[in-house]
Amino acid sequence: MWATWMGHIHLPEAPKKILASIFGFSSFRPGQEEIVSAAMAGENVLAIMPTGGGKSLCFQLPALLRDGLTLVISPLIALMRDQVAQLVDMGVAAASLNSTNSAEKNAQIYQCALAGELKLLYISPERLMRADTMDFSSKANVTAIAVDEAHCVSQWGHAFRPEYTQIGMVRQALGDVQMLAFTATADQQTRKDIEKKLFPAPPKTFLHGFDRPNIRLAMTPRDNPRKQLLTFLKNHQNQRGIVYCQSRKRVNETAQFLVENGVNAFPYHAGLDSQVRADNQDRFMQQEGVVIVATIAFGMGVDKPDVRFVLHMDLPKNIESYYQEIGRAGRDDLAASTLTLYGLNEIRQYRQWIEQGDTSDAQKRIEHQKLSALVALCEAPVCRRITLLAYFGDSCEPCSNCDLCAGEIKTRDGTIDAQKALSTILRTKEMFGMEHLITVLCGEENEMSRKHNHECLSTFGIGKENSKTQWRSVFRQLYALGLVHIDVARYNSWQVSKTGWQVLREQKRCACETIRPTP
Repeated sequence: MWATWMGHIHLPEAPKKILASIFGFSSFRPGQEEIVSAAMAGENVLAIMPTGGGKSLCFQLPALLRDGLTLVISPLIALMRDQVAQLVDMGVAAASLNSTNSAEKNAQIYQCALAGELKLLYISPERLMRADTMDFSSKANVTAIAVDEAHCVSQWGHAFRPEYTQIGMVRQALGDVQMLAFTATADQQTRKDIEKKLFPAPPKTFLHGFDRPNIRLAMTPRDNPRKQLLTFLKNHQNQRGIVYCQSRKRVNETAQFLVENGVNAFPYHAGLDSQVRADNQDRFMQQEGVVIVATIAFGMGVDKPDVRFVLHMDLPKNIESYYQEIGRAGRDDLAASTLTLYGLNEIRQYRQWIEQGDTSDAQKRIEHQKLSALVALCEAPVCRRITLLAYFGDSCEPCSNCDLCAGEIKTRDGTIDAQKALSTILRTKEMFGMEHLITVLCGEENEMSRKHNHECLSTFGIGKENSKTQWRSVFRQLYALGLVHIDVARYNSWQVSKTGWQVLREQKRCACETIRPTP
């Protein structure tokens, strides 16, 4: 059943020989060799590497050079299926235990593993915890556990899976076997949580830069999003790409809109028939110029090197999700583009979901911080790559490959505008929403302003020099910087925070404002 690369067959000692003869690479990618060496030395390893940086090879190659079986914990059947298929094509004895297999096939896999004929066995965390799997694992000469997408271990991560937290107990039950954990998206808090949940002691940690310099970063407020989508796609005709939407309904509508406008687009979300999903994914993987319109259900199990763009019709829920999703572009190291559309309403909605969630106050604070970091990236006044990498504890010089570095967005000190907006909030008694506050700043009389005598305020018309679009950007930044609160219970009225008062009193300057051209 299995190909020749099994434990009882003599293997070349040098990992580089295996790298060339089995995986077909003449050299390691940056960071891989050090991780492979640590794994071969028997050390427990936590590796944070950029998306597309070659994490899988770092546990696959050592598995071929050691005795025994390596269990690979993976979150998605599609991801397991693709990796196993690639390994089997290379002649590696690998298999996956999952619910799509027949009972006979799973039984055969059990037998081969117990006979020492497998090197890598992929399994989900849910199946790993089953009594029959635990009994099997205790008899199968497991010498290492490799955890893929390890950020799922952490409650602070963007894809928390409770079952992942029990992997550490399995390691103990199997006699403290070697643990190898890999992820592309883990800030400092998430990394600490991974260490605590998976390892008996601090592992050898490898942090290999988060930067993907070939990916162009761009973000802009949502304003006629379908027009913005078509404008973006004009620069990517006949290219393979992903358009992410938050809801299934928006996926269906957007895919239909693109088809009507001559784009070879297909929808993908969990609500579609499984065969339709599989067919659409196969089209994306096999055909040129296919655009997949999807929820976040699409992506983690897909590794297509020549994805040329990722566009977000809606803001992701946090900065880790954003990084993971844009990281599906340009894995061949050639130029790729991203664009994220965002609006204040969805930011406010995310805040409400966090507050209404059944989680601890501590977790809510973390989730608010993560969302604020993403909003700050959207409204960044300097190189986006600097802001993005700083979140993960990394750094770079201005990148020349984002919309800010390209000079597409002008910036200036926003303190005066912030003071005008904050003063208007206070003079309208903190009772009104953004759009009315902007009409006051722009000096536009309407029924509301006449009813409340707002045309008599000293701030009425004080902001005529800016367009409404520019003022909306100011208000988004005030919210992102914590200078204001929005009281949902009082018709989304805006209120000045303690930090906002410091800006008003000139005790603190406001970060440079991003001024965007009026559409």
